[in-house]
Amino acid sequence: QVQLVESGGGLVQPGGSLRLSCAASGSIFSINAMGWYRQVPGKERELVARITSKGSTRYTDSVKGRFTISRDNAKNTVYLQMFSLKPEDTAVYYCNAEVVNSDYWGQGTQVTVSS
Repeated sequence: QVQLVESGGGLVQPGGSLRLSCAASGSIFSINAMGWYRQVPGKERELVARITSKGSTRYTDSVKGRFTISRDNAKNTVYLQMFSLKPEDTAVYYCNAEVVNSDYWGQGTQVTVSS
């Protein structure tokens, strides 16, 4: 079992920045990759960024150059640094941990970009 706790969401003006954190606990040795997804009402959850245990990263096209995913292995924490936020980035952001044959999810944190 893996437990994920997210933090760092909130309200920010367009052009602003936020950093999301996701702390993992439990069977962390089994995690192959971690990522951030987001979801708005009426739409499917989409991958925002992903980082593997070896540090390889992947981003959805709409956030490339604005978001950075990173990990602190000593703290078992993954971060999503978001710059130049746009109203269309408004969503509930979920942390995800991939293990063999399964996925774990955090509870989600709301990010609202609005003036």
